[in-house]
Amino acid sequence: MSRHQFVQELESTANHIADAPRADLQVLLRRAALFLRNVGGLSLEPRTEEILAGLAAEMGKGKLDLVETILDDWLVANAYLPVPHALDEESAVEGNA
Repeated sequence: MSRHQFVQELESTANHIADAPRADLQVLLRRAALFLRNVGGLSLEPRTEEILAGLAAEMGKGKLDLVETILDDWLVANAYLPVPHALDEESAVEGNA
């Protein structure tokens, strides 16, 4: 759901609040909290925005935290950043290679 659609849903519910079930109000308030938590300066295409927002909600993270994790992983995987937990020669390992 896009931000614009969500705003319309909030306004519609506010206009008919007496008719809104308590459970629906709770869902709307939780979604509003997620949207507010994920407000930031990052501008993305709508389809990318929706996917990230859904993943962030599913993982219980803020959208910007999720983007930071994805970006850090990509930078490490493509050798732009060092591997955070590199093994040295004295580190003990288990298993077979």
